[in-house]
Amino acid sequence: MSSEIQFIRLLVLLNGAVPAALLAWDALRGQLGANPINFAIRTTGMLSLIFLVLTLVVTPLVRLAGWNWFTPNRRVLGLYAFFHALAHFLIFFSLDRELSLSGTLSEMALRPYLAVGSLGLLLMVPLAVTSTNRMIQRLGTSRWKRLHRLTYVAAIAGVAHYTMLVKADLRWPLAFAALVAVLLGWRAYAAATGPAPRPPGPVRRPPRQPAPLPDTAG
Repeated sequence: MSSEIQFIRLLVLLNGAVPAALLAWDALRGQLGANPINFAIRTTGMLSLIFLVLTLVVTPLVRLAGWNWFTPNRRVLGLYAFFHALAHFLIFFSLDRELSLSGTLSEMALRPYLAVGSLGLLLMVPLAVTSTNRMIQRLGTSRWKRLHRLTYVAAIAGVAHYTMLVKADLRWPLAFAALVAVLLGWRAYAAATGPAPRPPGPVRRPPRQPAPLPDTAG
């Protein structure tokens, strides 16, 4: 079973790298359209949001379907979400803003959705840094879990960033908002209700005591 889990993890790892590889390949061939920088920025941002949602899907999938073997892939998906969010920002900063810090900050002041997206990226930094087994051991499981609840805030920031960016067709932003709302709502309900009670086992009756012997003294 461990070899099967490792194979599935490798499968997730390889498939998660495909979109970025295709984007890089198209960029090298000059096939990103009339505005390649904007296309790359939007594609990496969308991929980051997709991987964030997939990260949130893992826990309900494990608990409802009993797929405990899929749990290790949550960190892989989270790292892909961070990788694409970082690429999203770096493409904007290096190619769109031409590495101008003042130009980037002034653009953030004019466009609040940029500040919201940057906040989501900053929240993901400690999650990526503490994604290793060694960091889990150093922090302790309970502290590590509390820290990684920042994923919820990062997902909300990502959806808000996307919604504020789109001006006309809000179908995709609203679809992501609905998905995140359902997934976070499920977590809130699960936390409020606690773990499902186990079905009662068979009632064991105490062994019958033998009847006392009658007095024979006479």
